Amino acid sequence: MSIQLLIADDEDIIRNGIATYIELHTQRFDKIYLAENGQQASDIIFQKNPEIMLLDVQMPVKNGIEVLSEAVAAQIAPATIILSGYDEFKYAQQALRYGASDYLLKPCRSSEILKKLHELADELFGPEEVVIKDPKLSGNYFVEIAVEYINNYYFENLTLQQVADVVGITAGYLSTLFSQDQGKGFVDYLNEVRIEHACIYLQQKYFKTYEIAFKVGFKNEKYFSKVFKKLRGMTPSEFRKLK
Repeated sequence: MSIQLLIADDEDIIRNGIATYIELHTQRFDKIYLAENGQQASDIIFQKNPEIMLLDVQMPVKNGIEVLSEAVAAQIAPATIILSGYDEFKYAQQALRYGASDYLLKPCRSSEILKKLHELADELFGPEEVVIKDPKLSGNYFVEIAVEYINNYYFENLTLQQVADVVGITAGYLSTLFSQDQGKGFVDYLNEVRIEHACIYLQQKYFKTYEIAFKVGFKNEKYFSKVFKKLRGMTPSEFRKLK
């Protein structure tokens, strides 16, 4: 059966990370909608009518409880799993009274979230053969997920722990796998991706060096220039002059 899923969370890393993990690990959900605030979540519920919702409690514009209560009042509430910080437990309890099926305390692994979503889908629509990609296929699958995520979100303030959470393994294990598979560490690979994109910006000559540094994920222009020279053998300014 076709299942539509809504992920509502105001943190980009969490929202996008969960969606990426789900897309890479299962084909159970054929459509995933993303909302970065409560109003967007409400709009998607009323317009798209998703069957399942992963809902953060603390969001701008409308909080998760408001989103859920409005959907319940309109009799179109999706089956809901709440994401809640420890100090927001009273809100999670309130959400359960509105009919939420379950709640998860942050921080939680993407693998744990997917497990809960599968259980809820099975409860609603019956067990279904879930296509989960075999980690033993073509190279190191965990590293493939990490690499794809880095390539998509290199401009974010990524850390090894954040990417490991997306992959669903520990940071230490991902670090080991990364070195074995790529022949370099996580930070080195991330920097290479960022510098590749920086070179494209430098060739276009639209942005200043400090603007490019921030665009590709560096928070310090001096460090950006240092990494650029290490990888390209010249400064960003020298590279720009060559083109």
